[in-house]
Formats: sequence, structure tokens, C-alpha cells
Amino acid sequence: MNRLDRPLARLLDEPFGDWQPLIDDWRASAAGRALIAAVDARVAAGAVVYPAQVFRALTLTPRAATRVLILGQDPYHGPGQAEGLAFSVPPGQAVPPSLRNVFKELGRDLGVVPRPGCASLAAWAAQGVLLLNASLTVEEGKAGAHARLGWHVLTDAICHALWRDAVPKVFMLWGAQAQARLPAAAAAGSSPHCVLACNHPSPLSAARPPLPFIGNGHFGRASRFLARAGRGELDWALG
Repeated sequence: MNRLDRPLARLLDEPFGDWQPLIDDWRASAAGRALIAAVDARVAAGAVVYPAQVFRALTLTPRAATRVLILGQDPYHGPGQAEGLAFSVPPGQAVPPSLRNVFKELGRDLGVVPRPGCASLAAWAAQGVLLLNASLTVEEGKAGAHARLGWHVLTDAICHALWRDAVPKVFMLWGAQAQARLPAAAAAGSSPHCVLACNHPSPLSAARPPLPFIGNGHFGRASRFLARAGRGELDWALG
């Protein structure tokens, strides 16, 4: 079951490794307390909230190990889909339209074709690809239901902490919402990082100008940048 079935406050008692200071600061803030109370109130009222592993992106990808940030919007809102990683769904789930375009570009760019039935991106997360949604919870059948609860205070803090860190990283900013989360990165000039911006992979925008997702070459460009920066290459294969 992928629904949140216990208070968010209890999930925050678990260890977060080198993300812990950032999490602690957010949890103690007025914005953090209000967000936690709002999500827990919805769960107590019987709302079906996804995912069960709200902070999975952070637990799978330590701060010091992060080499790439891929920023999504909010979790999938259908039963069995959300697994706490942006764009990713558990093995055996149908591949959502945006993820189909991600796989299409991956194949076009690098010739990498995920094994049939494998739509989970957990293997990327284990290699330092932080798959972070701007909102970390959603309600069943209600896309964007928690977008205004204040998750951006935490997720913006995570993005900005990675941006301020001088260790070279790749920021993949797919779509206007992702680019708005890190405006300094979207308009980056001199920085140690590689910023790759384009349209969102949604079928509504993936092929549209001026920066279509299909044909962006982001996967190969990210691997080449990391190799030149001495941070190793990524294996984008799945399954």
C-alpha cells in the first residue's frame, strides 16, 4: 500500500543522515509546523494521501552524494503509483505519459531502453540523482492538492542548499515550475554547476519550442559534465 497511514510528524522522527540539520530547521519553523499539522489533519480526516514514504528521495540520496537534481511537481495521485521519487513509479505499474517521454529521450540520446515493466527510477537515486518533487504529498485523484500547503519552503531550501554548495552538480530543470524553483540556476552564468533547462516532458509540452524536451540531450550532457568534473559517470540503465 502506498498511502500515508501514519502521522507525518512520526515520519520526521526517523534519521535523515546529512539532510538532518536542514530537516530540523524546517521542522522547527512556523512554516514547517503548519505544513505538518495540515497534512496530518487531512490524514486524520480520512483523506487518502500519497506516498507512504514521503521523504524517500532524501533517504535514498544523501546530500553529499547528490550529483544531479531532477525536480518534479507533485507525486502521482493514482493508487499504487507514487513511490516518493519524482517521475518514478514502482515496478509493474504502467509508465505514465511524462515518464514515457523521459524514456523516449533516454533512448534517443544514449540508446538506453529500460526493461519492460521497469518504471522505477530508484537505481538513479542510488547513484546520486535526487528525484525531488516540489510538493511531497498529494491526495488521491486530486493533482496538486497539497501544492499550497507550504511544501515549497522545505523543497526550496533543499534546492538552494545544493546550489550554494560548490561541489559540481547537474541541475535538470524541466518545465517552468522547476525553473521557477531555482531562478538563479535557470539563468545561470558563472557557477561550478551545469544547468540543463527545457520544457516539461509532459505530452502537452515535450515537443514544443523554444526548448523541447525531446532532443534535449540532457542525459549524455550530464554524464559528460560529471566525468569532466571528476564526479564519475552515471549509469542511466534501468532494470
